[in-house]
Amino acid sequence: MDDTELPSSSDQKMDDASTVIPAAAEAIHTSSDDSGESDSDSEDEAESNHQIETLESELSANPYNYDAYVQYIKLLRKTANLEKLRQAREAMSAIFPLSPSMWLEWARDEASLASSDNVPEIVKLYERGLCDYQSVSLWCDYLNFLLEFDPSVHGYTSDGISKMRSLFERAIPAAGFHVTEGSRIWEGYREFEQGILATIDNADVEERSKQIQRIRSIFHRHLSVPLENLSATLIAYKAWELEQGTDLDIGSDDLSKVSPQVAVANKKAQQMYSERAHFEGHISKKDLSVTEKFQQFMNYIKFEQTSGDPTRVQAIYERAVAEYPVSSDLWIDYTCYLDKTLKVGKAITHAYSRATRSCPWTGDLWARYLLALERGSASEKEIYAVFEKSLQCTFSSFEEYLELYLTRVDGLRRRMLSTMMVETLDYSLIRETFQQASDYLTPNMQNTDSLLRLHAYWANLELNLAKDLAGARGVWDSLLKKSGGMLAAWHAYIDMEVHLGHIKEARSLYRRCYTRKFDGTGSEDICRGWLRFEREHGTLEDFDHAVQKVMPRLEELQLIRLQQESTPVKPTAGLKEHNSQKGTREKRKAGPNVNVEEESLAKRQKIKGQKMNEVDAEGKGATVPNKKNAKAETGKAAGSNKEETEEAKPVKPKIYTDECTAFISNLGVKAQEEDIRKFFSDVGGVVSIRVLHDRATGKPRGLAYVDFADDKHLEAAIAKNRKTFLGKKISIARSNPKKGKKDFTRRGNEGSGNSKDTSQISEKAKEALGGETEGEKRGNEVEVRGKNTFAVPRNVKPLGFTTPKPTADETPKSNDEFRNMFLKK
Repeated sequence: MDDTELPSSSDQKMDDASTVIPAAAEAIHTSSDDSGESDSDSEDEAESNHQIETLESELSANPYNYDAYVQYIKLLRKTANLEKLRQAREAMSAIFPLSPSMWLEWARDEASLASSDNVPEIVKLYERGLCDYQSVSLWCDYLNFLLEFDPSVHGYTSDGISKMRSLFERAIPAAGFHVTEGSRIWEGYREFEQGILATIDNADVEERSKQIQRIRSIFHRHLSVPLENLSATLIAYKAWELEQGTDLDIGSDDLSKVSPQVAVANKKAQQMYSERAHFEGHISKKDLSVTEKFQQFMNYIKFEQTSGDPTRVQAIYERAVAEYPVSSDLWIDYTCYLDKTLKVGKAITHAYSRATRSCPWTGDLWARYLLALERGSASEKEIYAVFEKSLQCTFSSFEEYLELYLTRVDGLRRRMLSTMMVETLDYSLIRETFQQASDYLTPNMQNTDSLLRLHAYWANLELNLAKDLAGARGVWDSLLKKSGGMLAAWHAYIDMEVHLGHIKEARSLYRRCYTRKFDGTGSEDICRGWLRFEREHGTLEDFDHAVQKVMPRLEELQLIRLQQESTPVKPTAGLKEHNSQKGTREKRKAGPNVNVEEESLAKRQKIKGQKMNEVDAEGKGATVPNKKNAKAETGKAAGSNKEETEEAKPVKPKIYTDECTAFISNLGVKAQEEDIRKFFSDVGGVVSIRVLHDRATGKPRGLAYVDFADDKHLEAAIAKNRKTFLGKKISIARSNPKKGKKDFTRRGNEGSGNSKDTSQISEKAKEALGGETEGEKRGNEVEVRGKNTFAVPRNVKPLGFTTPKPTADETPKSNDEFRNMFLKK
């Protein structure tokens, strides 16, 4: 190859301001007689040094800033700071794969300073560049460098000839199939062999004949590859054959006098080039956007895949990844193709190594890299190094980290069980990997099915591979300690014990969890599961004991369920409720209809001499200025309303009719209003969202109401029932407040009339009032258990139990007597 084959700066998209290092160094140290120019150069140098210091600070704070590295290297080349330039390039290449143009710059800079002593170092540099990307220009530079600076090569020694032939044979499959540029590799190969022919003595007829046949073979191979300008290659070949004494018609395409096989191969190659010419035209257009050009590359790749030639497919993939090195989808597509066609081999693992360097944020590439290493029988040391490196990357989701951990465990398990393994692996490696995964993922994936899957796998291997029952139990206990609200985790633990025949241990687990609060109907499910378990495995005594424990809990859960469907609004102390049927405000009236609880509260506040705190319908406090104003709230005449302050004016509670509302259950505890709104974004029509929280703890209940603008949007929302939302399958149904008691709406507003029903007062409100409600005086028929029963409506009976009403001559029981009666064992 001559110097004209070297790629120009414009071909490699090098910056015009980038100059060769020696020239830049000479320019800096050359003194000028023009003082003005000297001053200008000094200012430019000072500005460049300032920019270099700024970039050094940025890279020190963030060594993964790709663009900062590019600018830093460009400035160091400009200032000819050779030592810093080498350090910067080494630091960047340790983190990122450098582009072909950056490798070409680096190699040329070092080659310009080359001597016979540092040739091996520059050769290593070229080899490193070709490990990142297969570039025709980089290959040509590499081969030309050896021809110029390696004495064994340009001296045509046996070692030099063998070295170059080996390199050319490597370059042909890597770059020689590039449709528009691949001819440069073939021509360079021929020229090298012709140079050898020129050194052979004319008297050595046998050796010259062998060399002529070698050159003819390269021509034949070249003519059979679909490349650009094959007609010019054909003319050059005929001219060469004419020199060797073969009579050929240079003006025709006839090769029959040389070889019919070559003629057929050449004709096929020209046809193949014609089929690819329009693809080459599309990807070489200058006015295409990045997306359009990428799509043209993908079309080209699909076409080559249909041809069935893996070498050509790899060639176009290599061109594509060099053009779009940070496209994770492209790398995934490429490596999948290699997995499918090559199965195993260094070519696959090398491709994965390059892919993970180019797109380290893609967990799927790392996981499949581990699998490729395992298929290639890589050592445990090599696989572990890749695994550890993958964990240092930043992925978009914790699921990707989980997949990496599981892939690592999969590989360890398979190799432990394999009889073909040379290495001996200890189970402690699996246990350590699981423990590391649990420690890292549990805080971020708590109460998720993915975390359950990890621990279930772990417990299974502890039990079956390590034969350690205590270890398996420890895995489940560790999970339940942090995620005890996962019903599926309890079920899985119990199922393991039942499968092993450990009935007592399974029963113990039911006793531990039947009182827990689970999402959706989980609490009822675990209770019924215990009864079913005792029917199948327990004695009559065990069954009776379970019934004694479970039935009260089921009654309590039933009441809570009814309360969730008809939750009363907490009465506002010191405020009058506005009539929902009237459009204008009415003045409050004193009289017999004044709420008993409000009077009691006012009296207690007066006795204690404290200010009364009012709570509006949204739960915000509003303070009444003084006792006089507080008393006026219950005793003023209708005409005194104008004297009230703005702060003491009653706030109208918000009433929800649920006429077009969806009731959602089994929500994840992390679900927020914006998450729900996004989930229904394809449906549209969302008016408002209300996520329910536990009144005692403030934690989410896993329930929500979503109001829609009309029935059409509501029906579309209900159609998403059982869809997965934040990792859980949620239930969506139309809210039906009339399904409960007629006296209550779901939000606790009276079904008819304007007077208040004191049966809506919660336990906390009763404690604040210091007395019994009217419902208690009538005799409650509800058994009160648990911390979540304070807001249960007093007129709802538990299913399956009836309590006779007191007779006329029977003294009604007090609230304490009623409670003591139900708490008797």
